[in-house]
Amino acid sequence: DAMQQCVGAAPNVYALGDVTPRAQLTPVAIAAGRKLADRLFGGRALARMDYSNVPTVVFSHPPYGTCGLTTAQAVERYGRAAVRVYESKFTAMYHAMTERKTKTHMRLVVVLPDERVVGFHMVGAGVDEMTQGFAVALGLGATKQQWDEASVAIHPTSSEELVTMKVPKVPKL
Repeated sequence: DAMQQCVGAAPNVYALGDVTPRAQLTPVAIAAGRKLADRLFGGRALARMDYSNVPTVVFSHPPYGTCGLTTAQAVERYGRAAVRVYESKFTAMYHAMTERKTKTHMRLVVVLPDERVVGFHMVGAGVDEMTQGFAVALGLGATKQQWDEASVAIHPTSSEELVTMKVPKVPKL
């Protein structure tokens, strides 16, 4: 994109990080800097930062993790008929024996015909730690079937929900 080219009339001046209208996160600036260095000095003329699937976590209580498209963004891009969502709402094992039954919510956004995962959104205990790993699968363009079959679910963990959801729904907007 334009931010990854020379800025203005000055040759060899580039914009990265907080001076751009992109995600203002330190790891994003570092990744963009590495891509720029690869392009300028590493012989990778096509190296560019992909800002479309930056995993993000809000360290609240409970934490929130997200990556990729929201349901509304997927419907806007692909049309409602091509989008499905998998959802789960449950009490994590961590809270199963406590009086306070804090719920965990998870959503996968997929696109037909192959159910390629284009987004995931989670809120609940431990999702901050899960987000990075699942962002890798999303970034590689994995389908829901690949998410389910590439690994055996780890029980009893909340992360097993993302690889065991079975009934997709047409999104309601």
